[in-house]
Amino acid sequence: MPKAAILACLCATFGHAAHAASFNFCWLGAGGYTMTGTIVFPDTLMDRAYITEDDVTAFKITGYLNGAPVGSWNMEEAGPETTWHLRFAPKILTFPTGGNFGTLRSQGWNANGAVSDCGTPGFGFNAANGAQDVCVNGTFVRDSSIDRNTPFIATTAPVTADCRQSTPLSKR
Repeated sequence: MPKAAILACLCATFGHAAHAASFNFCWLGAGGYTMTGTIVFPDTLMDRAYITEDDVTAFKITGYLNGAPVGSWNMEEAGPETTWHLRFAPKILTFPTGGNFGTLRSQGWNANGAVSDCGTPGFGFNAANGAQDVCVNGTFVRDSSIDRNTPFIATTAPVTADCRQSTPLSKR
């Protein structure tokens, strides 16, 4: 049987591939630090209250200091020792923040509660009980810290390193 016929049979039997929900985000920290990123997951999960790192199919962040890249990380780089804790509320396009590390209201993207395990070279983000902040090259960047309860939302709009666009995102 020709390849095209086999593929047609498989599509008819199993249906079409699932569609993906894809969102951008931009975090505006203190001291000139910002972060952009993308989160992708099956669109069938849009009705859930929360999704976690186990539901995400693609995820990438890039950190900046005064508009210049300082590092990046994506979930494909995660290993057994990598901090990878994500909570996202798809109905309201929000990353919940302000809670204790490891709960529904915290984030740990290649950065643990101490914001010190992002690797060298490396970049990571943490939003938990202390603040929202970044890790650069294995070091907690205290100057990046903003209030832990600062709203952190995603958008379908494009984002820029300075977090300036018409759609409000994370803001101090």
